[in-house]
Amino acid sequence: MREGNFMGKEQDILRMRELERVLEHHSYKYYIENNPEISDKEFDELLAELQRLEAAYPEEADRNSPTKRVGSDLTSEFESVEHRYAMMSLSNTYSAEELGEWIDRIVREIGQVEFVAELKFDGTAISLTYENGALLRAVTRGDGKRGDDVTNNVRTICSVPLKLRGEGYPSLFEIRGEIIMPYASFDRLNSEREAAGEPLLANPRNAAAGTLKQQSSQVVARRGLDCTLYQLAGDNLPFTTHAESLEKAKEWGFSISDHRAICRTREEIETFINYWDTERKSLPYATDGIVIKVNGYAEQRSLGATAKSPRWAVAYKFQAERAVTKLLSVDFQVGRTGAVTPVANLEPVLLAGTVVRRASIHNADQIALHDIRIGDMVYVEKGGEIIPKITGVEFSERSAESQPFEYITHCPECGSELVRVEGEAKHFCPNSRGCKPQIIGRIEHFVKRKAMDIEGLGSETIELLWQNDMLHNIADIYGLDSGQIAALPRLGEKSAANIQQGVERSKEVPFERVLFALGIRFVGETTAKYIASHFRTLDAIMAASRDELAEAEEVGAKIADSIVDYFADEDNRAIIELLRQAGLQFEVREKRKDSNALSGKSIVISGKFAGRSRDDMKAIVEAHGGRNIAAVSANVDFIVAGDNMGPAKRQKAEKLGITILSETEFFAMIEGAEGAENNAESVEVIEADVAMETQTMAKTEASSEASSEASVAAEAEQVVQGTLF
Repeated sequence: MREGNFMGKEQDILRMRELERVLEHHSYKYYIENNPEISDKEFDELLAELQRLEAAYPEEADRNSPTKRVGSDLTSEFESVEHRYAMMSLSNTYSAEELGEWIDRIVREIGQVEFVAELKFDGTAISLTYENGALLRAVTRGDGKRGDDVTNNVRTICSVPLKLRGEGYPSLFEIRGEIIMPYASFDRLNSEREAAGEPLLANPRNAAAGTLKQQSSQVVARRGLDCTLYQLAGDNLPFTTHAESLEKAKEWGFSISDHRAICRTREEIETFINYWDTERKSLPYATDGIVIKVNGYAEQRSLGATAKSPRWAVAYKFQAERAVTKLLSVDFQVGRTGAVTPVANLEPVLLAGTVVRRASIHNADQIALHDIRIGDMVYVEKGGEIIPKITGVEFSERSAESQPFEYITHCPECGSELVRVEGEAKHFCPNSRGCKPQIIGRIEHFVKRKAMDIEGLGSETIELLWQNDMLHNIADIYGLDSGQIAALPRLGEKSAANIQQGVERSKEVPFERVLFALGIRFVGETTAKYIASHFRTLDAIMAASRDELAEAEEVGAKIADSIVDYFADEDNRAIIELLRQAGLQFEVREKRKDSNALSGKSIVISGKFAGRSRDDMKAIVEAHGGRNIAAVSANVDFIVAGDNMGPAKRQKAEKLGITILSETEFFAMIEGAEGAENNAESVEVIEADVAMETQTMAKTEASSEASSEASVAAEAEQVVQGTLF
């Protein structure tokens, strides 16, 4: 009896493996090749059989089984995962001239090369990791360094292979691409939402991103997402060109777009762009441009990358689509900095695949420039920006009764008289301490993920705390009482506990993110990193002059003035002190240094280096105790110059008498300083050994026979310690 059951189980497991293989094959034929071999009914019957077997033998179910595409109704939190290889953003070009300049720069630097032109898909970026041919992990872009693990949701997307086909794939690699929502899925979803009385989704891109972050993978499975992939990442990939890698990826079962071309000239790239600028309108999904990449991997490595973008790839964004509709009214929104932005309310109009009801008008100057009036038929464009904008008026349809637009003079939120700062296009509300959207906006900025990352403090909760007189500024966050929070509507003890945990965790957020979280005008995430790295402490930044601030990377006069103004405000300084008392990180935590060879030296890195990017060179400076300076000034000790150093920098350095070192001289200096440092350490060790020996001899002579064994033991311990140090 037992033997019969065992044989039955063994046969069932073999059947499970066979069903997995067959279902994966038919999924590939249907979703990748668009050439189904069996009917939907037959596929569903095979899938149901596999589900029954997995229910009988759950311990034998494969984590990448085709049944996982159905999804689960269990909710799950998303774990934050560090990318093995950073997910960078592409630089954008918007004209043939800008694109031509990029191509010319590539040719100047490395000579004539091949390019690959591809469609730029308008979705949400994803990175898939495969280990031994099976999907291991799927992670969103996040901030480029860390993203959310959405593997369970991505398994439901039928165009993502759970197991690879063929052979020759690396044992471990990543492939990047885009999760997209086809127009058909988007329209069906919005029809369902409209029937249910729910608000409609804005566009397929936002719908794809929102769907991917659903906590129920069963919901994701019903939404009809698709995935197209376009870039491999890994160590020792077995290819020499990007085009070759895509062809191989397609053989392994990945959904790779056939709409790409190898181009050898600027004219060929422009022909590809012009063709798809028209033909893209017939595609079943949204695209917003063309990506051009250098084909050869060796050339890509030679070109390297900036802090944000690869230098071997660029995105050409299609020109904006335009529609005409009626301007019904204008609302005014107040941001966290007090800037007032007019927003147009429009008669709904279809534009670039989505229905547009609101658009930006930028500021009072733009309204006056285009003579925009309520009731006008206006031109609306949607190009590189997410929010559509009004770009003109169809004057032939203007009513004879129309009146010039009168811009508001007082804040629509608090009633304060608006001001205009010299050189600024916008109007501002000066009531920063009493204007609700400014207060709440600053707090929302402070707690967001790229800043202090305090979970539980969403927009609605922040407003609720403000309404209940519990939150007036960012420092109040660290004095919140969990009991009072729990007593508020829609919250409770669990929400209060989550908020308190988030607040405590935020005290470990590194200094550069704290600096960004303060919300200093013009100080974005990247600029905050440069400033933190340059000055190391908040006290040093607060004490710095305008000129000293401008020495930091990416800090110009405008940003320097903004920083000085921020810390000159007594209210801001009071909040800073409260945050200091709360225990926030106000200085850079020291990283391990390779040596002190450059200790105390201020160094400018300029030009292009052999086999290293400028960021690599700057990291080397910091690793050896040096300080990176952006601008050439009398405070600079020396400049490390690669190829194509800027002539203006060289001229200023020569005028100030600053030493200019080549890359070779720079590394020779480090090695020489390290040698001297090691020699000095050796002398110290020798001197310590001599002193130890003398001390030991004295102890031995003074010791009695009764204590001789203890003396020997002590000496032995001292020798061991001397060796270790």
